[in-house]
Amino acid sequence: MKNVLLGLAFWLAAFSAMAQESLSGKVLDAQSGEPLTGASVWTEKLGRGAVTDSKGNFTLSKLPQGEIELRVSYLGYETYRQTLTLPFSGELEIRLTSQDFMTEEFIVSSTRASETTPTTFQTIGKRDIAKRNLGQDIPILLNFTPSVVTHSDAGAGVGYTGLRIRGTDQTRINVTVNGIPLNDAESHGVFWVNMPDFASSVDNVQIQRGVGTSTNGAATFGASLNFQTDTRRDEAYAEVDNSVGSFNTWKHTVKAGTGLLNNHFAVDARLSKITSDGYVDRAFSDLGSYFVSGGYYGEKHVVKVNVFSGKEQTYQSWWGLPEYLLETDRTSNYYTYDNETDNYQQDHYQLIYTGKYGSNWKTNLALHYTYGRGYYEQFRADDKFSRYGLPDVQIGEELISRTDIIRRRWLDNDFFGFVGSVNYVSTDGKLDLVLGGGANRYDGGHFGEIIWARIAGDLNIRDRYYDNNAIKDDRNIYAKATYEVSTGLNLFGDLQVRGINYSFEGVNDDQRIVDGGENYTFFNPKFGLSYENLGKTWYASYAVANREPTRSDFTDNPITEVPRPERLNNIEAGVRAKAGNFSYNANLYYMDYKDQLILTGQINDVGAYIRENVASSYRAGLELDGAYQVSKAWTLGANIALSQNKIKEFTEYVDDYSVEDFRQESFSYTDTDIAFSPNVVSSAMIEFKPVKNLSLNWLSKYVGRQFLDNSSNESRSLDAFFTNDLRISYVAQPRFFKGLEVNLLINNIFNEMYEPNGYTFSYFVPGDSGRELITENYYYPMAGTNFLLGVSMKF
Repeated sequence: MKNVLLGLAFWLAAFSAMAQESLSGKVLDAQSGEPLTGASVWTEKLGRGAVTDSKGNFTLSKLPQGEIELRVSYLGYETYRQTLTLPFSGELEIRLTSQDFMTEEFIVSSTRASETTPTTFQTIGKRDIAKRNLGQDIPILLNFTPSVVTHSDAGAGVGYTGLRIRGTDQTRINVTVNGIPLNDAESHGVFWVNMPDFASSVDNVQIQRGVGTSTNGAATFGASLNFQTDTRRDEAYAEVDNSVGSFNTWKHTVKAGTGLLNNHFAVDARLSKITSDGYVDRAFSDLGSYFVSGGYYGEKHVVKVNVFSGKEQTYQSWWGLPEYLLETDRTSNYYTYDNETDNYQQDHYQLIYTGKYGSNWKTNLALHYTYGRGYYEQFRADDKFSRYGLPDVQIGEELISRTDIIRRRWLDNDFFGFVGSVNYVSTDGKLDLVLGGGANRYDGGHFGEIIWARIAGDLNIRDRYYDNNAIKDDRNIYAKATYEVSTGLNLFGDLQVRGINYSFEGVNDDQRIVDGGENYTFFNPKFGLSYENLGKTWYASYAVANREPTRSDFTDNPITEVPRPERLNNIEAGVRAKAGNFSYNANLYYMDYKDQLILTGQINDVGAYIRENVASSYRAGLELDGAYQVSKAWTLGANIALSQNKIKEFTEYVDDYSVEDFRQESFSYTDTDIAFSPNVVSSAMIEFKPVKNLSLNWLSKYVGRQFLDNSSNESRSLDAFFTNDLRISYVAQPRFFKGLEVNLLINNIFNEMYEPNGYTFSYFVPGDSGRELITENYYYPMAGTNFLLGVSMKF
């Protein structure tokens, strides 16, 4: 492998050294003189191009002598054209004039943090996302951001994937797309498998840790992810991205856009296909998606329509790997039925308007509709008829109570509503006020079908053995303001009222009637201040978030014992700074939970495990991240999160099968670690550019021990792990392309055997000494050394 990499680096270096004439220059804002990063520089007819760096500099290589036609474009600026004669002497300085267009950034501004917002956040741009976007899902692409731990059921980062931030899982992370809620209204989760290759249509994403500034959708109980989709491009373009990798992984993406038509209209489109066999046996993924966007762009108004959809089929690997197979058969899959698959499609429709009124007012309004439907299919050997509400079957003198069954469990849901905001900025710029809110409805059907039975009796195909429906209305209004008290000192306030009406009725999958509903009204205040001085921003804030229970908390718990809503009090304090080639962020946080819902092992009256409220728990930690550009060739970056995550007191329930009548035994614990909350999470990144256009990146990740439950028992835990990846990127400007980029990603280069996710359960059985405690741990192993190779062509 070493010889291959050295050979590849030597070949690319030799290739880049074959330049003839070259042209260097700088692109600046005509009014402010500030450098423009990411401006596109293109030579007409010759097909050579470049993108400006952080100082606005660019270089075009391998140009013939004589006249060339230069075109420079940048979002929000008028396109610049100039004819030059090579060789060119002197310093080329290009100044772009801004266009009078309403910018799209305001679409997400009401849900985002700015440099003066007193909270902890990081914004990741399109280019940084694209560096790793070779087919793996969004959680894997965010793996090296602070306090993030990612996992994948199939072990290769394609299919069912997830992430935790500060130890909190997907159900407690608020996610919005263009300010529109994405979390499932009932489970509060986000299923990235329903949005394959969505990263290819993302312009940027802001990660806020803690309560942050979230306003729309599910409550933030650890972090929020705020996505903005692709913004307008002034020039027509086309892109073809293809990737291939281990486990027969393939990604094919085609993108195209009209550029700005008639100075006001633009249409962009993407079509993607991703397939992978997965690291785990039979855990294949077959994923398809599209994204279409069209918009009108005026001086004071933008109207935009986004339509995007994802369709997935994945073979199930949800069962996990039993502990005894970790050393001998890490890829084993419990499921063997050939169609043990998950099948789902989700369509999204967004109509977005943003406008400017006078010099002080802006407004944003979005209407949205999401239609989701699909099922997962399962083979159930020797299952009881009674589990499906069916009578036993009499054949002759034999009464049969069990048979093999194939079933499908369906979701069919609609989610629609609106979100909007009005922004006022005072003439002197000291007051920035936002008034906003939204109203959304979820209408979800849950039902199960029997599509085959070895012994059917009076059963008909597609007979439903459970069928229930849920409706959830979620409304909120808020007012948030930033006021500059004096130079550099800003006060921040945010008051939100959120109302929820949730009702459900019908027969649950355990054959119980689960009619019920709850109404909630939450008040969520946030306050803080920030102070900017000498390149540093100091900040501190206090925020409150309230969160309603999930669907399963209602349907699995006896209706007479409805769980209480959860509450989070969050304190954040820190500093962010940038000086020259060095930037850093340091943050202290304390997250105090009241009535947090956790699994304790207790079961309901039909044997389903339920979550219970624990009175008091907390997360507290220190997060540090920074980057330093040592020279033009070397850049260093790192982050580390040190934390304590504790439950002050809770009771665990363990099934006892050692007695004739089943019972549960309780065990009390104090000051234990919250499950899946490592005390240390750290990443390091080293970038080396030995020659122009060639980048070598070494990426390291360390995650400390994680407990599978809340008992702090090391026999029920995930070992700490340390992984290293290598990424090699080369960018060229061949004659007939605007750009050609080759990316090679070698994951887990030292073949670390690790498991970032799993689950556990314990029970008593009869033993020699009366009874014996059995603990079973299941894991989701990640792949050893594997690679992805991608080629991106821009036209």
